[in-house]
Amino acid sequence: MIYDINISKWKWPFYVMRHPIEGFEDLRWKKAYSMKVALVIVLAFFLVTVAQAQLTGFIFNRSYTRVFNVVPYFSSTVLLFFVWVVANWSLCTLFNGEGTMRNICCVSAYALIPYIGSMAINTIVSNFLLLREGGFIDFIFILGIAWSFILMLSGMKAVHQYSVPKTIAALFFTVVAMVIMLFIVILIVALFQQVYVFFYTIYTEILYRIS
Repeated sequence: MIYDINISKWKWPFYVMRHPIEGFEDLRWKKAYSMKVALVIVLAFFLVTVAQAQLTGFIFNRSYTRVFNVVPYFSSTVLLFFVWVVANWSLCTLFNGEGTMRNICCVSAYALIPYIGSMAINTIVSNFLLLREGGFIDFIFILGIAWSFILMLSGMKAVHQYSVPKTIAALFFTVVAMVIMLFIVILIVALFQQVYVFFYTIYTEILYRIS
């Protein structure tokens, strides 16, 4: 059912939040995916994650460090997001999924909005709550995850035209594929490090003997 045929590209993420089942079908029917919007959401995901780590109230902050390093935050947000996109596209291509990489990227980004919102809310309220009121933060966090999961399930079902059981299976095996991809990347990085150390050792040994 099409509720609104005149939705701007910036309103689509909030539309699908309210109507996850019909919203993603409408989005697919209109081909209204926007990579610009998706990238802005991913950037917001990164920024909110950094803000949560640095600005959460000290009572609830378990990740505060004096030396700020952006790499772990970038890896756990932007990099992990695109690993998810590639893994899902690779897997669903083998199982007759209809979604393109662009569609998967947009749907996945739109589904993150409740989770991003829950992190932003918790970051703010954590500076005003007492320790015994931490249950409110846990509730908002769980609500954000659950809402984003429902959106991700609905979005992937619509973009690939799968049944619900097949969509759940696809999400599970996407996570498995991500683990395998990350494992391979770690092996490659470790291998290059060993090769670098080997040649650097030879280089320093040659310089030592020449001198």
